[in-house]
Amino acid sequence: MNPEYRARLELFAVVEGGDHFWSSEIRAIGAVEVLLRLKDGFYRSTKNEKIALKLAPEGADFLLQEIEKVGGIFLTPDDKDWPVGLNDLATPPIGIVVRGNRDILNQKSIAIVGTRNPTPYGARIASDFAAGFVDREWAIVSGGAYGIDTQAHKGALIAEGITIAVLACGIDINYPAGNERLFCEIAETGALLSEVMPGIPAYPSRFLTRNRIIAALSVSTLVVEAAFRSGSLRTARDAAELMRPVMAIPGPINSPTSEGTHRLIGERAAEIVTSVSDALELISSLV
Repeated sequence: MNPEYRARLELFAVVEGGDHFWSSEIRAIGAVEVLLRLKDGFYRSTKNEKIALKLAPEGADFLLQEIEKVGGIFLTPDDKDWPVGLNDLATPPIGIVVRGNRDILNQKSIAIVGTRNPTPYGARIASDFAAGFVDREWAIVSGGAYGIDTQAHKGALIAEGITIAVLACGIDINYPAGNERLFCEIAETGALLSEVMPGIPAYPSRFLTRNRIIAALSVSTLVVEAAFRSGSLRTARDAAELMRPVMAIPGPINSPTSEGTHRLIGERAAEIVTSVSDALELISSLV
């Protein structure tokens, strides 16, 4: 391991993803210098002192063993397989842990996201759109949650395509537990991706920070059924901030699960699409 890789791994294990301060520090002076300063007590605040205390005394070698023990690999921006779209983020990850096929991380992909409690209509649409994009050699990115995420992943797998699940927990934690088999199937041809070390549980805030990764990995984001207040709308905003097109599927006007998608369409924050052909026409110039 080169010094920068080792430093990033040690920082990755203790710094919460999406932190603007640490992201800017690493960008400005490099991970090696940031780690040295952290260990020397240069960053004087209670919060930063707590972070320093969490540094693994065994160092990067131990951390890498913990990742490899669960079948993962650790990637940084210097690796050739690093998903280049992540570099567009204001707070790119210090690194990522990947289980599965690292070679597909830069394949053209679309994010399909939505409610955890879809109607039969929404579940079918998510699966059908995923299969349709896979048939056209696109990868599907989603968050591995119940509902629309699960249907998108399954649609891609049924169509014998590639799908990537961006998790809010370690790659060794099956969350939600009911998707354990799905995660195994995803890892066979696609990938499970996480911004935290193995063994780290999912906290509510981590779902929001991982949404930016879903958006950054993808050429565009498609929202299928989202309530008025939905984490999927955060993914849509993240995509818009990256100047990536946002698309939304309309639903029945009296359906609570479509209030969020209708809001996006009404505010001109998303383009309405009703078929895979519609979607491809909107984003074809971007690939």
